[in-house]
Amino acid sequence: MCRSIKTLFNFEPPATELEIRDASLQFVRKLSGFSVPSKANEAAFELAVEQVAAAAQGLIGSLVTTAQPRDRETEVARAKARSLERFGAR
Repeated sequence: MCRSIKTLFNFEPPATELEIRDASLQFVRKLSGFSVPSKANEAAFELAVEQVAAAAQGLIGSLVTTAQPRDRETEVARAKARSLERFGAR
């Protein structure tokens, strides 16, 4: 799976429409193999992004959990710590 697609469920504040669309765009890019589609494929590409975003929004909206919502800053700090451990300091 694309490493740039992040988990969007169970965060406080909830994922925004832009975050969901960005993840959908990355997913469609991965599936199609296009980072930027040709003019001939542009309409199909954009339609796919919108459909994936709608499905993702529906999924995120219908999921339930008893876990406490995660904090975005804490998750970012954890990701940076894992990256530092894996790749070292620049």
